[in-house]
Amino acid sequence: MNWKTLSTSVEMTESLGEAIGAVVTPGDVITLDGDLGAGKTAFTRGLARGMGLRSRVTSPTFTIVNEYNDQNGIPRLFHFDTYRLSSSDDFYDAGLDEYFDRDGVCAIEWSTVIEDALPKERLAIAISGNGDERTITIAFSDAFLSKMEEVKEKMEKEDMHFEDTCM
Repeated sequence: MNWKTLSTSVEMTESLGEAIGAVVTPGDVITLDGDLGAGKTAFTRGLARGMGLRSRVTSPTFTIVNEYNDQNGIPRLFHFDTYRLSSSDDFYDAGLDEYFDRDGVCAIEWSTVIEDALPKERLAIAISGNGDERTITIAFSDAFLSKMEEVKEKMEKEDMHFEDTCM
């Protein structure tokens, strides 16, 4: 399925991330693609908040991956920025694919760089636009449908509407 929505502020983008964070489970992979400044890290800030994580979320541009722990110090969110990688070979060579087997959620910015290393089952989020308005497209398989219906219901109460773009 593909859904499209409009975010009219950074806060709304974070709220969408928070709503998704409330329904994700360990092992879920979320890919985030869009231009510089599109809102990928803002979305991830909300995702962490929705997962109950209180860490300060920053872009892992230079570290490639940041780990965010729960209140017991257990890593629950793995936030990647693969912009600096050349290909999925770099991803594999660094052992980053092992994060998919850890008990957490992976949020991967610039995922197209490592497309062939990604699991088939994932939420794929593309963010485009400038200024405060962003078009957000979410692609997901039937395995995520019930989770995404929960997200849709919550966000529609906050005036974010979704269009099913699958024909």
